[in-house]
Amino acid sequence: MRAGALAALVLCLSGAAWAAPDEPSDYRMDEYRAPVPATLEGATVVGPEDAHALWERGDVAFVDVLPRAPKPEGLPEGTIWREKPRNSIPGAMWLPNVGYGAIAEETADYFRAGLDVVTEGDPDHAVLFFCLENCWMSWNAAKRALEWGYSEVYWLPEGTDGWALWDYPLEPVAPQEFN
Repeated sequence: MRAGALAALVLCLSGAAWAAPDEPSDYRMDEYRAPVPATLEGATVVGPEDAHALWERGDVAFVDVLPRAPKPEGLPEGTIWREKPRNSIPGAMWLPNVGYGAIAEETADYFRAGLDVVTEGDPDHAVLFFCLENCWMSWNAAKRALEWGYSEVYWLPEGTDGWALWDYPLEPVAPQEFN
C-alpha cells in the first residue's frame, strides 16, 4: 500500500512540474524561451501532426516568427559575420522579431505587410504561427494577429522542434524583405 501511495504522489508531483502555465491576459514581455500555455483564446492550438495536415492541404499560410540575431556592433575590421541559418517549414514566410511583447511601429508595419502578403489581404484567410518549442514569440504573434482581426489563426507551440521530431521536411529560409 505504501509503494502505491508513493507512486501516486510521484506521478502527481511530476504532472504538476509539467503543467502548462495559465494563459496570460496580455503579451509575454520577457523570458521568451519558457513553457507556454496550452491555449490561446481565439486561436486553434495544433500539434505537429495537425499542422502537417494543414500544410499538406495547402490553403493555410505558415508564418515563422523566430527572432533574428542582430549583427554585433563594433566588430573589428575584416571580421566575417555569418548569420545562423534558419531551417523552417517549406513555404513558410519568416518574419523575424515580430513576436516580442512590445514591438516598435516599424516592426508592426513589417508584420502587417507580411500578413497582408501571406493572406492575400484577406483577414479570414487561415494563418498558422510557429517558432521553436516553448517560444512565446509565436504565442505573442498569433495573439497580435487575432487582435488585428485575423479570424482563422492557428498556433503550433512545438514549432519547428516538434515538426522535425515527426521527421517532417524543413528547408533553409531567409527573412522576408519588403521594398
